[in-house]
Amino acid sequence: MLSVLDIFRIGIGPSSSHTVGPIRISKRFVDALERQECIGATHEIIVELQGSLALTGDGHATPKAVILGLLGLEPETLDPLAADGKVAQVYTEKKLALGGGHVIGFEPGKHIIFAYDIIPDLHPNGMSLSAKNNVGETLYSQTYYSTGGGFIASREQLEAPVLDDIVPTPIDVPHPFASASELLQFCSMEKKSIHEIIYANEDAMRPREETNAALDRVAEVMMACIDRGLESEGILPGGLEVKRRAPGIWQKLHGAPMSNEREQLFDWLNVYAMAVNEENASGGQVVTAPTNGAAGIIPAVIRHYCCGEKMNAQNIRKFLLTAGGIGLLYKQRASISGAEMGCQGEVGVACSMAAGGLAAVWGASPLQVTSAAEIGMEHNLGLTCDPVGGLVQIPCIERNAIGAVKAVNAARLALHAVDQMKVSLDQVIETMRQTGLDMSSKYKETSQGGLAVNVVEC
Repeated sequence: MLSVLDIFRIGIGPSSSHTVGPIRISKRFVDALERQECIGATHEIIVELQGSLALTGDGHATPKAVILGLLGLEPETLDPLAADGKVAQVYTEKKLALGGGHVIGFEPGKHIIFAYDIIPDLHPNGMSLSAKNNVGETLYSQTYYSTGGGFIASREQLEAPVLDDIVPTPIDVPHPFASASELLQFCSMEKKSIHEIIYANEDAMRPREETNAALDRVAEVMMACIDRGLESEGILPGGLEVKRRAPGIWQKLHGAPMSNEREQLFDWLNVYAMAVNEENASGGQVVTAPTNGAAGIIPAVIRHYCCGEKMNAQNIRKFLLTAGGIGLLYKQRASISGAEMGCQGEVGVACSMAAGGLAAVWGASPLQVTSAAEIGMEHNLGLTCDPVGGLVQIPCIERNAIGAVKAVNAARLALHAVDQMKVSLDQVIETMRQTGLDMSSKYKETSQGGLAVNVVEC
């Protein structure tokens, strides 16, 4: 089993698959050069972006990500502001220090190639890197894939057989579930909630206090992202001239009397989700939940229902563990990549995860939790990924606000259900997978269809 901490990764915007993934790929490539003891002989590095990484790479800051990874930086620990300065220096000086050490000449416009005509066979987000010596001989080359949510894999890893929807890892867990039905069986046999089953699996990977500390850190970064987004005004980068709207909505909420909280519920969820995704669009620090494009939904729901006057650590951990367990099902049985599934694999999955997490906090049974997750996805099936200008702004920012509201309603509907719903979570995950496979590629993070071609860029 993967860990829920693999689902919730701390990184930078604007994209988990096009920014976080390429940073990790480039860093992995440099690490491989060091292991092969040929980094000192490297004179030139060529990076070829393929498929969706090429088609929307500029808008998703993929060239910046490539440079950060080659410099040896990691998305979990880098400072976004300092990183921007390092990238600007590479563009100016036309050289970079591989892994922070060996200096080579590097011109982004020359050494990062957008291979628009290459659609990789194993995954739409392909990235090939080659290191050459001073006479042009190839010292080492490798092809990697950014598979969504910050996950990366080599060709060899993707070609390896995966049995029973379990991604092989070196750690045995007590409850290795490959489906929602198996997860529910464990809950029934052990007389435990979903988050307790997930806890037991995480305990096999690390001490409980380390898991709690990591979950608390995830929540801390999520809430800090909301706070920055509520305070930061201005125009988002990229050329669309999209104005940050969260600060204005936030000021209106605080200036209005709380005469009818029910009428304002949507506004609270909207402003929190939009704050996160405006921060993501600006390249700020966010948590993939399960992706950057869908990063605002889970934090928004947590902020409104688990924080109050102060953060409730126990409820937040329960929320994240439950939501993370649901996210693992989508990752293992389908995909959380917009380039494979469309936005149903990003905002749809985030909505499903948030619905299940909130239902758990509200005291739902394991069956009701999976029903909430099913409802959250059922009404996002077929959602396309068609970012205008290749930027994670339109429709992504508003789409997270809508997804947060849907998640809460899905949790409420599930709490009214006492029996098995007609549609199971496993069935809706499989439906999402089939829908994603059938969906035209122009609606899967290529900016070749939908809003991306019908909205004139200004």
